[in-house]
Amino acid sequence: MQEKTYVMLKPDAVSNRHIGEIIARFERVGLNLERLELANVTPEQAAANYAEHEGKPFYEGLVKYITSGAVVKMVLSGEDAVVICRKLMGATNPKDAAPGTIRGDFGLVMDANVIHGSDSPESAQREIGIFFPDFS
Repeated sequence: MQEKTYVMLKPDAVSNRHIGEIIARFERVGLNLERLELANVTPEQAAANYAEHEGKPFYEGLVKYITSGAVVKMVLSGEDAVVICRKLMGATNPKDAAPGTIRGDFGLVMDANVIHGSDSPESAQREIGIFFPDFS
C-alpha cells in the first residue's frame, strides 16, 4: 500500500554528519523523498510530537535534547513506507539494534538514538501535520 511517513534525523545524526548516508539508505530501497527541511524543533512541536510521554521521567530530557540543535525533517513515501522505515531504523535502543540498521550503525545511546520515525500510518499523518502543517 502506498503511504507517507515522517522521519526526523535527530541532533546527533546532524552534528555527526550522517545525513547523506541515512537519506541514501531510504532512497536505495525505493522510498521517495517528498519533503526535506533542516530546522530546529520548537518546544511546541516537541511537546506535540512527544505528548504521549508527558509526565514520564525521561520526558523533559527528551524535549531538551530534540530542541538542542538542528534536525532534518522528512516526509517519505512509497509502498509500506512506515514498515520499511522502521526496519531500516532498527531497534529504538541502539545497543539492541542490529548492525546494518541506522541505529545499529550510527547510534550510541538510548538518549541520542539518531532517528525518529512514525510507528503507524496514523502517527505519520499526525506527525507530518506537526512538522509540515502546509503539506497534504
